[in-house]
Amino acid sequence: MIEVQNLTKNFKDFRAVDNISMTIRKGEILGLLGPNGAGKTTTLRMLTGYFRPSSGTIKINNFHLPEDAIKIKSLIGYLPESAPLYHNMLVYDYLEYVAKIKGIDDKENRYDRFLQLSDLCGLSSIMAQPIATLSKGLKQRVGLAHAMMTDPQILILDEPTSGLDPNQIAEIRDIIKTIGKEKTIIFSTHILSEAEATCDRIAIINKGRVVADDTTANLKQNAKQNSFIHLSLKGVSTETAKALLESIDPNLNIKNVEPVEDDLVSFEITHSEDQDLRSNIYLKIKETDWIIIQLTKESRH
Repeated sequence: MIEVQNLTKNFKDFRAVDNISMTIRKGEILGLLGPNGAGKTTTLRMLTGYFRPSSGTIKINNFHLPEDAIKIKSLIGYLPESAPLYHNMLVYDYLEYVAKIKGIDDKENRYDRFLQLSDLCGLSSIMAQPIATLSKGLKQRVGLAHAMMTDPQILILDEPTSGLDPNQIAEIRDIIKTIGKEKTIIFSTHILSEAEATCDRIAIINKGRVVADDTTANLKQNAKQNSFIHLSLKGVSTETAKALLESIDPNLNIKNVEPVEDDLVSFEITHSEDQDLRSNIYLKIKETDWIIIQLTKESRH
């Protein structure tokens, strides 16, 4: 449904997006995961036609940007990170205004669509409220209704849960999952747990590049396989510490690493069955007079 090839965006001397390629299938929920400034928003703005790429191609339903921009925009519902709402309007009046702009001229058709969106986005109790009085979570729901007004095939959401409390995040997540049963959804986030809970597939973006792109299950499995425990100790020799660690579990793979300070000993510890043995290690070392400087689980990139 969406094919992106070698997509690049430069702002003068700064490259915000660097040669991104991906294919997004119909009915898929894709999460763009990455830290702030990674290039997620710029990528989404190019997909919506808001930004023109410096190079590369975007094809959506066999239409091409920018040549077929009007046709492509008719397929897409877009919710920016800060929902562009008119705060002085009532929710109902705002949605009616949006519907008219988007060409839903028949009053009966508008009313039917409002009922559908009200049920989907949970707006029935706030239709007569001014938007300015709503919480951020409710404003996001109104923004979702705006993006969904013409029943688009593709929904693009930029940080839809940013700044929300845990209950509001769960509510928006449920709405996205419901919509995702019928739509193709792309949304950005910098929260790993959010992407895991919502997406079929995750593309991790860092410094404008896609550094990983796979199903949620596969990415989690790869993360397990590439994870290790980093242990740094003080007050013990390397040989003595290694002997104690080997006594915890014979399946431990213990590798000496260069310590950050001269009086420390450091190890990278992995387990053949991907077990997290930090608790076991801590309790064993607690029986000694050694000092634990670091005991963390890390991943190789």
